[in-house]
Amino acid sequence: MKLLKDRGYKIFIATMTAGGLGSIDLSQCKAIITRKKEALRAASVLDAEYYCFDQEDGFVFDNEKIRIDVAEFIRAVNPGIIFTHLPIDCHSDRRATSNIVEVAAMMATLPNLHTKEPPMEITPLLSHTSPIQMTDTLGNPMPAPHFHLDITGAINKKMEMLSHHESQIEMMKKMHRMDNYFEKMKEINRELGATCGVEYAEAYWQHLGGGFKTDPLVQEELNEWIITPAKKKPAAK
Repeated sequence: MKLLKDRGYKIFIATMTAGGLGSIDLSQCKAIITRKKEALRAASVLDAEYYCFDQEDGFVFDNEKIRIDVAEFIRAVNPGIIFTHLPIDCHSDRRATSNIVEVAAMMATLPNLHTKEPPMEITPLLSHTSPIQMTDTLGNPMPAPHFHLDITGAINKKMEMLSHHESQIEMMKKMHRMDNYFEKMKEINRELGATCGVEYAEAYWQHLGGGFKTDPLVQEELNEWIITPAKKKPAAK
């Protein structure tokens, strides 16, 4: 997001839930308030707009209403590029989100879907981000990404954004025995970078299924930082 922001893109960040179940010490209501404030602060680092669909944490289901709500939001934002989770992510809410976003992005251009916002002129490009552990719901390794992105120059900004999500630290200590959740995420970016010959990297998959744009817009816009198999550098020693 930071690299696209630097290229002149306007960033919008949307979450299905506010993470109301994601707290050890706060009630669900207080956790929602806290997490939304944290998300707003994180988004402000990139001067991004933040929106929450207010689905219940742990109970995200694909249904008619949420498809329409997401399609309406996509129409209002009118994005050229959408990033969402992988359909085989290890978390059920993320798997549901991936399916909802995929369908909504496709429907956003269809005039027979009636919302307050007019249809988009063209279906946006859809890409998928990697789960933190790079495994699917059964713990199997993810298929090879379509490209890696060298985020060495953006890692400090990423960590600054993560630092605003303070309420997640104690929860991750309790649930997953992670002393520092954000440092673990940084470590994973470092491990991905080592496979590409850079210091820090992220992995991405472009949604190339029927109906979606297949032109490599992200790869072209961020060519300087894109690492494909052909461009991989020798692994760092």
